[in-house]
Amino acid sequence: MISQNSDKDYSLSGPEVSVMDMMEARERRLFRQTELLRRYPGSTLVCFTMNIAGPVKNNPLIRRGFLHGCEQIRQQLMRFRRKSTFELSFDETTGNEGYFIIDMPAFTVKQMTSEVEDHDAIGRLFDMDVLDETGRKLDRSEIGLGPRTCLLCGEPAKICARSRTHTAAQLQAKTAQMLTDFVRAADVQVIARDACRALLYEVCTTPKPGLVDRANTGSHRDMDIFTFMDSASALMPYFRRCAEAGMDTRSEAPSETFRLIRQEGVIAEREMLAVTGGVNTHKGAIFSMGIVCAALGRLDHSLWKDPAAVLAECGRIAEGIAARDFSRLKNPADAGTVGEKLFLEYGIRGVRGQAEDGFPAVLNAGLPVLERELSNGASMDRAGAVALLAIISAETDTNLIARGGRQRQLEVTQQIRELLSQDPSPSVSRIEALDLQFISENLSPGGSADLLGLSYMLHFMKET
Repeated sequence: MISQNSDKDYSLSGPEVSVMDMMEARERRLFRQTELLRRYPGSTLVCFTMNIAGPVKNNPLIRRGFLHGCEQIRQQLMRFRRKSTFELSFDETTGNEGYFIIDMPAFTVKQMTSEVEDHDAIGRLFDMDVLDETGRKLDRSEIGLGPRTCLLCGEPAKICARSRTHTAAQLQAKTAQMLTDFVRAADVQVIARDACRALLYEVCTTPKPGLVDRANTGSHRDMDIFTFMDSASALMPYFRRCAEAGMDTRSEAPSETFRLIRQEGVIAEREMLAVTGGVNTHKGAIFSMGIVCAALGRLDHSLWKDPAAVLAECGRIAEGIAARDFSRLKNPADAGTVGEKLFLEYGIRGVRGQAEDGFPAVLNAGLPVLERELSNGASMDRAGAVALLAIISAETDTNLIARGGRQRQLEVTQQIRELLSQDPSPSVSRIEALDLQFISENLSPGGSADLLGLSYMLHFMKET
């Protein structure tokens, strides 16, 4: 996809095409344009291709740029509350081609596409030709704009091309760098955005037994839904840093990724406490969601839609953490946290064990149930409420033990398992009854709530 020997050495790799190949592709493109305008008389046509110098015209990196450009056209149309009448795309060695039939004046469409070309991060690599109903291609000068500029020097591109001011290798290197920088920034943004979004979805899911939601504060007296919103928003920069850590250590051992994000986690915890007034809203999520963000950063974008691959990478990142963290514990006096006490007394590894094992409660319970409910027509709120019960039934929630003791945790877990066996999709009223029960006993399955957040996150990744 891309060869990078140093910070200033970029090149594109992939199948090479000849001048004859490109001439034939141009003929095909003209034929496609003519046919589409014939089939949709009176419409405007956008023909979108990538401006890629050199013999490599298509590879996964270039394709990512192309797909982004297609999405920008759709977003521009949304500004006018419009959609394309018809879309068609081709993925060929000679390049990607996108065709959009739009029922709007060509002049307006040219303005929209020029905004994308001039202002998007990689817009200079976009060629968005706009053809009116007669097949005439509009020029930028018709909407008061100057010619496209050179990738390297900012002079008019046609002048540089005519005089061959720059070599193909120079243009190709600049193209590769632009695409690489764009993809990295876009991926980091999506990971951080959806991690924050997942935490917000989790706290808003209602009802949740013993937990803060839109209806009440559960078994908590020091926090409410707004506390969680403040906390989730403050953590977005942390999620970005975790994603970047994963990207920066792709060629290194997963343990190095974990070392970096654990350092960032300490900072994130301070940032969380600063905005919540010292209330611990997301300490568990800082750990678990941080690992997921780093795992996504380590993986190729094509694997994001595969929850098993993402969670397996989480396991590799967290490998050995329980043994390292608990190795100093010899007797109860050594335990300074609830997690350490539970490990000494029962051998329970808590969230560390979940992470080491690739979050099985998410992979085998939370996410499948969430998506089962959604496929059956449930709202996201409803699906999340049922998925939370599945998670509680599938893991040992140390928060329940901390508040109610080991025996009570086992009992309520069994209670929920029996409920789900009777009705895999319990009614809202039955979940609300559980909420009242948990509140009366001061129980709160906070660890399960964090795993619900991960379930949302992995579901979102399937949409990217």
